[in-house]
Amino acid sequence: MFGIVRPCSHRLGEGLKTQWMAHLCGLCLALRGDHGQFARVVTNYDGLLISVLTEAQAERATGWRRTAGPCPLRGMRTASVAQGEGARLAAAVSLVLASAKVRDHVADGDGLLARRPVALAARRVATSWGKAGARTGSAVGFDTAVLVDAVDRQVGIEALAGPGTPLLTVTEPTETATAAAFAHTAVLAGRPGNAAPLAEAGRLFGRLAHLLDAVEDREADAASGAWNPLTATGTPLTEARRLADDAVHGIRLALREAEFTDSRLAHVLLVHELGRSVDRAFGTSGCGHAGDGTHGSHGSLGSPGSGALVVPPGSSVRPGPEGAFGPPPQHGGNPYTGGGNPFGGGPSFQPPAPGKRGFWAGCAAAVGLCCTCKMCCADEYEGPWSRKKREGCLSDCDCSCCEACQCCECCECCSCCDC
Repeated sequence: MFGIVRPCSHRLGEGLKTQWMAHLCGLCLALRGDHGQFARVVTNYDGLLISVLTEAQAERATGWRRTAGPCPLRGMRTASVAQGEGARLAAAVSLVLASAKVRDHVADGDGLLARRPVALAARRVATSWGKAGARTGSAVGFDTAVLVDAVDRQVGIEALAGPGTPLLTVTEPTETATAAAFAHTAVLAGRPGNAAPLAEAGRLFGRLAHLLDAVEDREADAASGAWNPLTATGTPLTEARRLADDAVHGIRLALREAEFTDSRLAHVLLVHELGRSVDRAFGTSGCGHAGDGTHGSHGSLGSPGSGALVVPPGSSVRPGPEGAFGPPPQHGGNPYTGGGNPFGGGPSFQPPAPGKRGFWAGCAAAVGLCCTCKMCCADEYEGPWSRKKREGCLSDCDCSCCEACQCCECCECCSCCDC
């Protein structure tokens, strides 16, 4: 399950965790129901945001939930899961983008995909997923051609990009694709007035997803010689961090312009958890169960050997509360400008992370994780493709910020807390 929005269950609280799992399972079952069992491997954390946004805008009515049967990923328990057009749109978007991801792996010759028979089979799978996503998208009134066009343009843009190319030129296709998907949730929910602000939120979310993926893969791409937007354009990490923080702030402002029936889950995922995703990608996060639990949800800069990011003088990034990168709570002005004191820890003495798995090896690992319930029930597991450490979505931990974050479940904006 790939994606940048990966909340810990303790931060969501019992009520929002149940809702989040309902959308995650709803996406998985929508994929299975329309496209068969194998399509469930494209279930991802970010795709469920489409379902969350659709339901957050819709008027309360019956038919948004159904009871699903026992599933190994839920410890053979039944559950109330999301259903309807929001889940189907999320499935369509996930299929089309997964199709593009497979084609990208084939083009790069990753792992077993360097072999012609395997690459041929992968192309057929990608083609099948692309057509399936187009059918489901058409069924809910969404033209997936905008996603396919964005993927095709991305290849050409990357081929022409070089030192001095603006980083936002490279992220534009991703921004366009996610903007279209977010905006269509307003159409499905019967709130056409929300289309513009949600398109802006989606555009910035696409930018953020592209940036964080580039940051997380930067060292691995350098070691393997793979193309990376930061390296190719000569963009320093400080500039990437500034763009990421600006995107999070822009999403927050865009969501304030939209009208919701119940925005609690969407607010927590797209405002609070996105900020934590940025911290995690830049190596400045620390949840309560990762260490002694004394640094809150944002963590600290760490001590020598912690691998914390070092920011040079003059940077627009500045430390926030408790030494974290995130901006301190403010009530006016732009909290993402100013500052520039040098800070950070020393070099990392951790052993190098294991390399990524190829597509098919990752699929095999994902099946193993699913069959053993580790994705849901384990405190920590290794990502099937990236091999990075992930938190089980039902894992328990004791973050010291939980009590302070309780107000997030009933607030409509971030002014009450920024934990």
